[in-house]
Amino acid sequence: MKPHWIEETPQAAQDYVAGRRLDEVECIVADIAGVARGKAMPASKFAHQERFYLPNSIFLQTITGDWADNPSGAFTEPDMILTPDFSTATAAPWTADVTLQVIHDVSDQSGNPVPIAPRNVLKRVVDLYRQKGWRPIVAPEMEFFLVARNIDPNQPIMPPMGRTGRRAAAKQAYSMSAVDEYGKVIDDIYDFAEAQGFEIDGILQEGGAGQVEINLNHGDPVALADQIFYFKRLIREAALRHDCFATFMAKPIEGEPGSAMHIHHSVVGIGDGRNIFSDAQGRETPAFMHFIAGMQKHLPAAVALLAPYVNSYRRYVPDFAAPINLEWGRDNRTTGLRVPISKPEARRVENRLAGMDCNPYLGLAASLACGYLGLVEGENPRAECLGDAYMSEDELPYNLGDALDLMDENTAMREVLGPEFIDVYQAVKRNEYKEFLQVISPWEREHLLLNV
Repeated sequence: MKPHWIEETPQAAQDYVAGRRLDEVECIVADIAGVARGKAMPASKFAHQERFYLPNSIFLQTITGDWADNPSGAFTEPDMILTPDFSTATAAPWTADVTLQVIHDVSDQSGNPVPIAPRNVLKRVVDLYRQKGWRPIVAPEMEFFLVARNIDPNQPIMPPMGRTGRRAAAKQAYSMSAVDEYGKVIDDIYDFAEAQGFEIDGILQEGGAGQVEINLNHGDPVALADQIFYFKRLIREAALRHDCFATFMAKPIEGEPGSAMHIHHSVVGIGDGRNIFSDAQGRETPAFMHFIAGMQKHLPAAVALLAPYVNSYRRYVPDFAAPINLEWGRDNRTTGLRVPISKPEARRVENRLAGMDCNPYLGLAASLACGYLGLVEGENPRAECLGDAYMSEDELPYNLGDALDLMDENTAMREVLGPEFIDVYQAVKRNEYKEFLQVISPWEREHLLLNV
């Protein structure tokens, strides 16, 4: 590696270390859950080391720390080669010393991209668009809860104390005073984001107690997934500074709305940069309808990626601000697929199904895969839903097991996302589901212990 590798990093990273001695570099990779795995090393060692290694078993580890069986053969844990992507270098401004984080690309020892690495899965889908002469554009929304410290898993999660000395109140969507209750956390989020070179499009209070939404500017799917990956850690660190937790769990508090990662999609031509969803007169194109049709047809098979945990399915409840259908509608928030009001050049489709607990690389890959298949298959969607879509029939799987079955049965999604990845994802998630089914819940102890 070149001693002056820092010159290849974004300006924000260079500004962060300017005039200071860089102490440490974190070499990181997102695993199946979206958790950062890797190693930290002194900056001097990073600058002179030619290769970095991690075992491929990091993609077989479940969220509980257990290991799934390797679907492709024996569990031998061969090393993968890590190559730093310097365009992802960013500060870790919460650390005591001067530290940079760098996301690494993962390849096998022959130099081929590891097909089960989530970042590579997203790159694979984006490349399919490129081969057709298209470039996908996404704009994600991030919802999360600030909650009181919870060190006992047996205790219910509570909203945090605000500056008034009272717990954060629910049903205060878009309230500025509600955001002010935990303004110091928000201030640190802004400061950390600025140090890391991230642009926040807006911050607002959502409908849950202590629930916040952060909107990001539209852009390249891989770059935005990198940002969300970084943002999750950034937000957690900001919360810890103020004696509370930040959680991206889909449904952390009983009786409150869940946290979604709404994804806005559009597609532009590589040659002319025009939005393929709008024609020269600004009207909706057949491609726009095909994209929606692909979403309606293939999203059931993608739900296991958009809602990856048992808790994720607690979000899909009628009248709790989460869609339970695959209807589409213009400016209709009861539909799973919403077409926001926009100018023709910004015409887009919003997928409202994804939970914030999903791996951002896999969530974006799955959503874009559905749209891609729609564009290729050329089918038309159902008629637009003009009323309350909550009144329509439930179309989503009720639990993780059913969602995994739907994923396994969809051969088209299997080919787009990669068969090796699907096999590993199935192995990891079925292991997690099996483990959950062995847990006896408080509900069971309360209602079944003495009554059945």
